Amino acid sequence: MEKKDKEFYQKLARQLMFELSDKEAEEVKDEFTYLLEQLELLNQVDTEGVEEMITPFEEETSYIREDEIGEYLSQEEALKNVGRVKQGMVLVPKVVK
Repeated sequence: MEKKDKEFYQKLARQLMFELSDKEAEEVKDEFTYLLEQLELLNQVDTEGVEEMITPFEEETSYIREDEIGEYLSQEEALKNVGRVKQGMVLVPKVVK
């Protein structure tokens, strides 16, 4: 995997609508570099002949509780503290470019 510089992370932060100082960008770069090194170590583990595990338990779980009807908020109660509502739904600003 190619390594990214701090400018890459600052640009990414701006796209996500927040700013990173030079020091913060350098810290994020170092953290991601470390994570990529750890992932590369995992990629080196020999898994040849190891059967995939679908669930971490050998037996089916039988201790899952049954659903019970309890107290709940009505739509009006749930929306009474919301800033903007449109057609019974919470209206939020668009954050995707």
